[in-house]
Amino acid sequence: MLTDLLNSAYFALFLIVALGFMLGRIKVRGVSLDVSAVIFIALLFGHFGVSIPKELGNFGLVLFIFTIGIQAGPGFFDSFRSKGKTLILITLLIIASASLTAIGLKYAFDIETPSIVGLIAGALTSTPGLAVAIDSTNSPLASIAYGIAYPFGVIGVILFVKLLPKLLRVDLEKEARQLENERRSKYPELQTCIFKVTNQPVFNQTLAQLNIGRMTGAVISRIKHGDEILMPSGSKVLHENDWVQAVGSEYSLTQLEIMLGKREEGELPLVDSQDIQSLLVTNKKMINKQLGELNLYQNFGCTVTRIRRSGIDISPSPDLALKLGDKLMVVGEKDGMEGLACMLGNDAKQLSDTDFFPIAMGIVLGVLFGKLNISFGSGMSFSPGLTGGVLIVALVLSAIGKTGPILWSMSGPSNQLLRQLGLLLFLAEVGTSAGKTLLATFQSSGALMFFVGAAITLVPMFVSVLIGRYVFKISMLDLLGTITGGMTSTPGLAAADSMVDSNIPGVAYATVYPIAMVFLIVFIQVIALVL
Repeated sequence: MLTDLLNSAYFALFLIVALGFMLGRIKVRGVSLDVSAVIFIALLFGHFGVSIPKELGNFGLVLFIFTIGIQAGPGFFDSFRSKGKTLILITLLIIASASLTAIGLKYAFDIETPSIVGLIAGALTSTPGLAVAIDSTNSPLASIAYGIAYPFGVIGVILFVKLLPKLLRVDLEKEARQLENERRSKYPELQTCIFKVTNQPVFNQTLAQLNIGRMTGAVISRIKHGDEILMPSGSKVLHENDWVQAVGSEYSLTQLEIMLGKREEGELPLVDSQDIQSLLVTNKKMINKQLGELNLYQNFGCTVTRIRRSGIDISPSPDLALKLGDKLMVVGEKDGMEGLACMLGNDAKQLSDTDFFPIAMGIVLGVLFGKLNISFGSGMSFSPGLTGGVLIVALVLSAIGKTGPILWSMSGPSNQLLRQLGLLLFLAEVGTSAGKTLLATFQSSGALMFFVGAAITLVPMFVSVLIGRYVFKISMLDLLGTITGGMTSTPGLAAADSMVDSNIPGVAYATVYPIAMVFLIVFIQVIALVL
């Protein structure tokens, strides 16, 4: 009966997942495998003949990679501009050191060229690399070598990623908090205070004439003239001894004090017809709209004093583009507030809903892009493949954010659920597939090829740690993402992703993965042609 049940792919799949989670929760000296343990259970099941259909694995792969790309997209281009050169250089070193290690061991142990390029592709778990190796050598030896090196290429990167922070005594959670604080420091904390208009040059000047937002960066939220509380507009005139309430950073408020006069702590009261509320941007039509386009005061008698996005308070400006989930702190007339809330959406439930059309359409576009074959002449060509195509398209769509009525984004919980599901399917299929041939290929081909493949996997990771950590001084989270991206290891990324609640490894992975794929294909073709 058990044999019949194991022959059922669905039963075997969920049994592997359940046992993998049980194993993953076991800690040895503070180290656990987490979700990565699924692949080790899958290897064992695969050795005893259990298999998961390749289609399920590919389905899981595209879900996992697409959700990584969608989450990493907004930060990808910022990361590329700020750290791109460093991460790409480390990636080039990873591919170059893997290739040089392979060439050195080829001559040391007299290994044939088809076998050595197959070992490179397997050690870096690159299916596009294998396709190029087979095409360049026209030899079955490339496939055999790939099969020998592939299992350790998967397992070795996972174990390396899991053990590296412990070996270097790095607290990933602490580092994640530190990097998050550095990110937040780019957005100074916003404060609220009041100013008495005592500087003669601003007497009888309108807010439009003073251009306070551009001059200081502060936002006027209300004005007190005599006993009257007024909402700010460009036509409002400042008089001597008026009181002005403003929101901004310490620097902008200091500049405003120089402009207007005496600064004091406190807030101006609201009259019965006025209110202050936080409103959510959930209306798709508002996405990418600039704040200045909305003419909030003229249309609703309201002013935005701050915007909260991804846990950070941002000072509003006319050219600031709205994003799904932005929380706007708005002060204004109660009657207008209702209309503004309706226009923005202000429906928290929509943030938790998942629209599957953008997901399906995005994956379709990614698969089609992966089929493109780009020729460089002299017999060299490059195809993004399934992983590269889906990742690149997801990054671009996420960065675009919105196309007509289509929103290329997902809520955090939805993204996490689909990513976990895709990852489990992928790990179970990859593990059972590798487990089938692990022992047989080791026995038939001997230990030499296996250990050569292991060396090609390990050497570039050690090189990347030495250069990345001790020369370029990059963070451990960036390093883990760069290693897994440079090694084109999706299971390795899964291991890094499970260790810390941060998308920094995913962003680094997304930054270097396409570059690594191109470098690897070029290096394999050159080795096959020259050697």
